[in-house]
Amino acid sequence: MVEAMGKIISNVLMAFYQPFLFVVAFSVLFMIVFPFAEKSGWKNLFKETFKRFKSDVKFRRYFYFVFFTTMILFKTLFYRSLWLNPLSDVIGVWGLYNKEGNLTTQVIENVIMFVPFTVLFFWAAKDKLLKKDKFAYLIRQSVKVSFIFSLSIELSQLIFRLGTFQLSDLFYNTLGGVLGGIIYYILDRIITHKNNK
Repeated sequence: MVEAMGKIISNVLMAFYQPFLFVVAFSVLFMIVFPFAEKSGWKNLFKETFKRFKSDVKFRRYFYFVFFTTMILFKTLFYRSLWLNPLSDVIGVWGLYNKEGNLTTQVIENVIMFVPFTVLFFWAAKDKLLKKDKFAYLIRQSVKVSFIFSLSIELSQLIFRLGTFQLSDLFYNTLGGVLGGIIYYILDRIITHKNNK
């Protein structure tokens, strides 16, 4: 009987603990939006947001960036099961095969996931963040942005025990961020060249 009660309590607490980060993020977002909706009504709020999405390029840039960032957070934090030991594999996976010799796409996923993140980040923040138009500066910013975001995810996984803290994830996410920075630089040069013709 005591064992069954312990299991029930444990399962109930786990059911609340697992979605905790998502619930906090959603609640904060709701509390930010609520005063505007209360003032003008939910229908008008959605109508104005859609109208702004259609007419404001900067608004769309931020939307796409937030949308993709939220997808990353769902994959890495919000939609993860609880891990008993988040430090069980600190080194991580560095190739296409894990320690057991099984094929894994973890490395490729980590790189690919951060390519669009960095492209969208620079596209959204180019007026504020990218003051210089030099390749080396953009690469330094790519390393900084992708490393800090990846480190934040890894530390959150460690603190909230949602996944494992892995140095390989940190490296490959940053590498993906640098590739995203290079792609952004090339696309920006092409667009600037076309606009100057």
